[in-house]
Amino acid sequence: MSTGPSDLREVFAARLRRELHGAEEHTPAVSDARRAYREAACLLTRFDPQTLRLPGEARPNGNAVLELLDDCTSGGVEGAALWSLKTDVREAALRGLADPQAARRALECNVDQLPDEPGPEQSCLAYLSGKARPARAQSADELADSLQAVLWLTHVPGMTGLPDLEELQHTLERARLLEPLERLVQESFTGRTRELGELRSLLGLPAGTAAGLRAEHTVDPGGRRSPGAPLIIYGPGGMGKSTLLAKFILDSAQHSTPGFPFAYIDFERPTLSVHEPITLIVEVARQLGVQYPSHRAEFDALGDEGQQAAGSQREGQERVTQLHRLATTRAVLGRSSSQEFQRAATERETGLIRRIADVLVRALAGAGQQDPPFLLALDSFEAAQYRGSPVLGRIWAIINTWQAIYPPMRLVVSGRAPVGHPSQTMAPLGMELRDLDPEAAVGLLEACGVTDHGVARALADRVGGHPLSLKLAARAAALAGGDTDRMGDLISSLPARRRHFFHRVDQMLVQGILYDRILNHIAHEEVRRLAHPGLVLRVITPEIIKDVLAEPCGLRVETMDDARTLFHELSRLDLVEPAGAEALRHRPDVRAIMLRLTGTDRNALTRDVEQRAIAYYAAREGVEARAEEIYHRLRLDENPRAVEERWLPGVELFLTGAQEDMGPRAAGLLTAKLGLGAQDRVMAGADQEDWERIAAQVVEDLLAQGHTQNAVIKLGERRPWTPCSPLHALLAETLNRLGRPDQARETVSKALSGVEAAGCGERRLELLLLSARLAEEAGDRESADRDLRVAEDIAVGLGQELEAMGALLARTRLAAGGDGDDDADGRLAQRLRRLPDAVLADQPVLVRAVASQIYTMDSHALDHVLDLVGLPDDEEVPDILGSAIRRAVRGEPGLMPVLMPLLGDAAVPPRGGTAPSSITEILRLAREQGNLDQLARRLLSVRDGSGLIVAGVAAAMGLGSAGRARARSGARADSDGRGTP
Repeated sequence: MSTGPSDLREVFAARLRRELHGAEEHTPAVSDARRAYREAACLLTRFDPQTLRLPGEARPNGNAVLELLDDCTSGGVEGAALWSLKTDVREAALRGLADPQAARRALECNVDQLPDEPGPEQSCLAYLSGKARPARAQSADELADSLQAVLWLTHVPGMTGLPDLEELQHTLERARLLEPLERLVQESFTGRTRELGELRSLLGLPAGTAAGLRAEHTVDPGGRRSPGAPLIIYGPGGMGKSTLLAKFILDSAQHSTPGFPFAYIDFERPTLSVHEPITLIVEVARQLGVQYPSHRAEFDALGDEGQQAAGSQREGQERVTQLHRLATTRAVLGRSSSQEFQRAATERETGLIRRIADVLVRALAGAGQQDPPFLLALDSFEAAQYRGSPVLGRIWAIINTWQAIYPPMRLVVSGRAPVGHPSQTMAPLGMELRDLDPEAAVGLLEACGVTDHGVARALADRVGGHPLSLKLAARAAALAGGDTDRMGDLISSLPARRRHFFHRVDQMLVQGILYDRILNHIAHEEVRRLAHPGLVLRVITPEIIKDVLAEPCGLRVETMDDARTLFHELSRLDLVEPAGAEALRHRPDVRAIMLRLTGTDRNALTRDVEQRAIAYYAAREGVEARAEEIYHRLRLDENPRAVEERWLPGVELFLTGAQEDMGPRAAGLLTAKLGLGAQDRVMAGADQEDWERIAAQVVEDLLAQGHTQNAVIKLGERRPWTPCSPLHALLAETLNRLGRPDQARETVSKALSGVEAAGCGERRLELLLLSARLAEEAGDRESADRDLRVAEDIAVGLGQELEAMGALLARTRLAAGGDGDDDADGRLAQRLRRLPDAVLADQPVLVRAVASQIYTMDSHALDHVLDLVGLPDDEEVPDILGSAIRRAVRGEPGLMPVLMPLLGDAAVPPRGGTAPSSITEILRLAREQGNLDQLARRLLSVRDGSGLIVAGVAAAMGLGSAGRARARSGARADSDGRGTP
């Protein structure tokens, strides 16, 4: 085993300590020399002990190495060991300084130890010399250094003039809050005066006009209007939507008096998910806590509650997803569970946002602010903007709830063109970002480094006002330098401005020309040849340069060393960024521009590259390689059905978002396979089969939210459907929900004839299960049992054991009602025992439902399933178990001495916390501590003559299936016993 430099230093230190101290007892006494070196280092984050000096010393003598050996931790890089005082030693040294002047002298004599970049040491010098800038004039990083400096300097005797620590902490937190916005506007912001004015008017701020705001009739054909209508900022990529939003918030937050509360939510942040509205609520609570520190504890507590709710919702969503994986659970349980999940999630989210809004109202009153606007800004919102999105529906519910409590609340969204949703209660206003006006375009060019005003004006005249085009033009001009001829050549290479210049095709042409000009300035000819064709690849490695790019680009790359040389040269370009070890990718903004360009010669070259990429990845194993192969097949617009044959489970992880690089037909397949709702453009261009799958997802989402009439509208499109379409079953489901069960059964009957002729076994299975459910609801239990028998046989014939078990589960429940197969329970128990654990573990909801159904037939079923998948992670489980235990104890009091040790072992009260006061509270604590499954297994061994405890475990196990209603009714029946032992 090799020993690194840091290990050697530790070994050396240990030996040195033994040599210096031997067997002598360590005494608390500190020598004068040691104290002096401590004081010399106490305001240094890290230092080199070899060069540490005492005040008055002409040169270092290295004695600090011996004196501070036991007082420091070591670090640094090889060949440059850096030490840092331990916290207790540092604080003692700071308290031991004579006065602030002594602290300043100690720091100034070691100024050569200070790092090149700013740090706490520079802040200490500023405070000690009385030259520190006001906290509000410092950046977030400077404030962090100042905070550390103040924490140190407060220990120095006689130190004055320091800012209040709590106020400094608050200023830092507010600066961190604004930091993402400041990054967006790092470059000079020009133009958009009218848009900024419209935003100010929206919030009722001065110096604005509402003339530019208009209702989007495509969103709201009914013409509903409201003074609190949300605003959607939309426009093509690179137009500056996020920058405009950031500029407005920064100006308003920093310069408005007295200011107003706001929350900026960027869904590109990894801690936020547009698919989890609860994360939006948590972030709103965090940001409001920063803005109103007097109510910080309340906001933080609500944010913590939201975090806990997020975990519970993820578990609930996973249960719904599991139910939709199998036809047997999807047709019988899945859609009702989806609706229940969305309803419960909406209730919880709106309840939480209502309480946050209540705290905000009190915070505003405490701050003396009279009903200021509250701005909620949602950025990068595209992923949720499709018709019928349940995420969008839940977000609208959050917005509506907030506005009901606090009418001055205003919503601004940055995303694509507005998309309507059935949950909307008011017509959004639309602000389309278009090109900058000529003066603003010139200003942006000058802000980006084009110093010659005449050149800037000439470029703006040719380029137009698209911000991204202007930035590319500034980059091309910078590469041309001050050479008049080259600058003139650049300007003349751009097409003359036409009457309809702002068409997208013109912008693409301009951006392509500018990008080519930038590429032409790459000094290394071979790298220049690689740069543009490499854009079609999502990742570039030395091996890909050798096997995919080299030959189409006219290069001879015979060895991996040659490829690595080119790779390292390519990595120096500012057009690329790292994508892992020995991997690069083009910058997303540049790649998005160039993938849109057309041209026969260029298409021939890039098509050759993509075909070679397909061959390269097809020869490799693994889902990541298969995902890249599929990506390039779709880019070449191959037949979606042929591409689908190459699909592997797991490739979707590597293809999320790739539909943006595709044409409508290819994007349709990708969207359908990823189970996403699609924009109208994608749906219009998708193949019929892909359109049906996307439409099925939209209808599923609408039904989950209770928007049945909207589902009917979607189901009326693009008829007739293919025989194996998922829409046949959804049409029947929708008709049944509309109170038209006879039409629903007729629809299923017709669809069954079509799928049987087409040989769609899995679709036939789903329709039979739906037919059985509809028949049972109509009281035709004989037909229901017949359909279930056929469904079970089909599942067995398809070799799908889980589907067969699901069909048999439905038959056992039918038999429990007095009809059907009396031996179904026994055969279900046998099937459960026969299936391998690995197969069962993949479908926890179904397996729990089966165990809950047949536990009286198989005494080991519950225990086995508890060991395999555990109880559902559902908040109602402790209530169900608690109810069963209380009823059992009331009937047989002698059970209590047996049960109490089990309960006590499962839930240990936290130190200093309140002990649980009821059985249900004990069970909730056991769930929080991860002990509930183990407790349930022990409960199964309790000798309970009534069987209520075992039945309670079975009922809890059945949560998330049809057993939920029975479990709830049992808990309600016992509500009079709640809180009793």
